[in-house]
Amino acid sequence: MSAKLKTKSQDSNSRTVGNQLQAIPIMTVISLILFGGIGWRLAYLQLQQGDLNQAKAEQNRTRIVPKPPVRGSILDRNGKVLATNRLSHSAYLWPKAQKQRNWSTNRQIISQILAIKPEDLQKRVEDAGYNYPSLIPIARNLTSAQITALEEYRTQLKWVEIDVGKVRSYPEGKLAAHIIGYTGELNREELQERKSKGYRLGDVMGRMGVESAYESQLRGTWGGLKLGVNGAGRILQLLGENPAGVGEDITLTIDAEVQRAAEKALGTTKGAIVALDPKNGAVLAMASYPSFDPNIFSAPITNDIWQELQAQGNPFLNMSLRAFPPASTFKIVTATAGLESGKYPPNTVLGTYPYISVGGTRFREWNKRGFGPMGYVSSLAWSSNTFYGQIGRGVGGEKLIEWARKFGFGQKTGIELQGETKGLIADDGWKRLNFNNWGWTTGDTVNMSIGQGFTAATPLQVAVMFSAIANNGYRVQPHLLQTDNESKQAQRVSLNLKPTTLSTIKQGLRAVVDGGTGARLNSPHTPPGAGKSGTAEAPPGDSHTWFGAYAPFDKPEVVVVAFAEHSGGGGGSVAAPLVRQVMEAYFKPRKI
Repeated sequence: MSAKLKTKSQDSNSRTVGNQLQAIPIMTVISLILFGGIGWRLAYLQLQQGDLNQAKAEQNRTRIVPKPPVRGSILDRNGKVLATNRLSHSAYLWPKAQKQRNWSTNRQIISQILAIKPEDLQKRVEDAGYNYPSLIPIARNLTSAQITALEEYRTQLKWVEIDVGKVRSYPEGKLAAHIIGYTGELNREELQERKSKGYRLGDVMGRMGVESAYESQLRGTWGGLKLGVNGAGRILQLLGENPAGVGEDITLTIDAEVQRAAEKALGTTKGAIVALDPKNGAVLAMASYPSFDPNIFSAPITNDIWQELQAQGNPFLNMSLRAFPPASTFKIVTATAGLESGKYPPNTVLGTYPYISVGGTRFREWNKRGFGPMGYVSSLAWSSNTFYGQIGRGVGGEKLIEWARKFGFGQKTGIELQGETKGLIADDGWKRLNFNNWGWTTGDTVNMSIGQGFTAATPLQVAVMFSAIANNGYRVQPHLLQTDNESKQAQRVSLNLKPTTLSTIKQGLRAVVDGGTGARLNSPHTPPGAGKSGTAEAPPGDSHTWFGAYAPFDKPEVVVVAFAEHSGGGGGSVAAPLVRQVMEAYFKPRKI
């Protein structure tokens, strides 16, 4: 009995051992598969995904704090700072904040403190993306109250950083605003266009004036700090620094004191004053009203500020570059056409009348009586419409148009500023295109000869015309960069005027000031000058007024042109005193 039991027990043990021996290969295979999978995963993570995982680990223990470019300064010709940078506190946000469970609540807190709409904040974060490698700017020019509020929420808002940076500053406020311009943050489309040039989210660029024209020189380059942080995101150490690059400083041809005088003279009169160096076209002043303070763009613009700006009209429109009927200042062109044609030499004398009749239209003398017989000098001094109407009619429309274009009318001057208009010097083709195929008439020529009709010119173009007489017959290109002076003088375009043409016109312009319509230019504080008035009909409003002048008469240093829109009155009574004030500032002895 026991022998049988023993045999059964041995058989059972044998089967168990057999089963165990059979299980070993299976377990081995399973183990190999498991360890093989782990090995393959480790190899995959280390070899194929190694760089990516290392970068993620690096992100968890380091942070990159960007340092925006430092824009170069803008200076006037004497070194006065017109645009620079000032220290300011800015708020930045880590993009990972949007993935935190309390993001919705924190976003609301941030929005309230920084006066940013929650949807705008959300859009900014989404534009950057969750994996954006560095901080994104969300507010500049923080107030003390905003900084304090963010610090009070420091524990909750651990993804928000406050840093000291630089924002654009214009120490002289409104002075030369239309020349200098302002800066503004790039929108999404602009950022996409400029990424290849090194622009980043939250970057700023020049929006107007010199800030825009010389963006590449002024801009500078991005830098940054590499910081070591702990698991809670707190800064432990500075790991490295790449200083932000400083842009170039730009020196302008502008004289800040002459500019200030021009703006003061213009006051609240809608219009413009331009001052040029007639030798090379350097812009000494360019005032325009209404105007604005570019400092407002260094912080978010409130609706109240925007409404206040709009109440003035369009303060961003540079009136120096807008076109208006040049009126009797254009008689310089008409006189040139007459003298150069040979039909009306310097000794020409014509009768002047209450009006001249052309095609049934009466072109009236401004004094309604006529002045009797006149030559070039006296007709310029008293701005006779009928004298120059006869000259224009005699030389013909084509010659008048030709000389207008030689002086630079009907084309951009080439100044660096955006928004310059060409003005208008119409011809037969233009009229047919715009007036149902009606061709050019003699009446159109007579109208043009006195600066009316279709003719339109900018104050800057008129200043170029006066410069051509002052510098003995060269059309200059206006410019704002000081280093361009010599090259621009070399690029002057000769009008090939006869010496007798220049001499006759100069005598006439001197007579304007020495007892003619421009007598109010005379000042004991300036040398003798020469000039020309203009009064343009501008229905249904009051007339526009002009005055252009240069001084000293014998060796001109400066040309000044003043334009007042719908001012009423005459050019000699309204615009000439504005020019005189600028002349007085220019010739005022400099304090050293």
